[in-house]
Amino acid sequence: MKKIIIAIDGYSGCGKSTTAKAVARALGYTYLDSGAMYRAVTLFFLQNHINPNIPKEVSTGLQELDISFHHDSSNGIQQVYLNGVNVEEEIRGMQVSSKVSEISKLGDVREAMVEKQRKLGKKKGIVMDGRDIGTVVFPEAELKVFMKADTDIRAARRQKELLERGKMVGIDEVRENLEDRDAIDTKRAVSPLVKASDAIEMDTSFLDFEEQVSRIIELAKERMN
Repeated sequence: MKKIIIAIDGYSGCGKSTTAKAVARALGYTYLDSGAMYRAVTLFFLQNHINPNIPKEVSTGLQELDISFHHDSSNGIQQVYLNGVNVEEEIRGMQVSSKVSEISKLGDVREAMVEKQRKLGKKKGIVMDGRDIGTVVFPEAELKVFMKADTDIRAARRQKELLERGKMVGIDEVRENLEDRDAIDTKRAVSPLVKASDAIEMDTSFLDFEEQVSRIIELAKERMN
């Protein structure tokens, strides 16, 4: 079977990342978490007090950061490293979540991350999730999926995810964060969140995890032949 690129886009809290990881594992593909890359940039900007409204600071900051992915051999889970430091836990917190859409909409940031993502995907055999993977990063992807879900369901999922990480966050705060991110992501001038014309829409509101994964694997195998 030929190797393909699988692009999974959609809103926060739809299960994109967990589904993409499982699909990649089942197919023996590499999983690339584009959202984690933007979260790492956001964390770097926060740590170094980089003002997103000052282009020179943004440009300099982007030259000073290095983002890489490493697998934890003890559990097989992919970890995100920022300038050689494991930041997997830090980038998932609400401090980063509340700022990531603001940082992600910056043209220089998107240009730098898209360039890196394209380099990582040159050999194909990858699954990448995000918001502009099928429209901007890999418009030639053989399989594009666009995931969506009810806002209240997404908020409950995200709250559960945070609780599993030991973070107590009220459901109203989580819902407000998702709604704010939706607005920024869909209305930004550069690479807005939008369904690609040839993407397959998947509403995950009432789909269980196994159903999401099996459906995408089925679609992928159709395109591998």
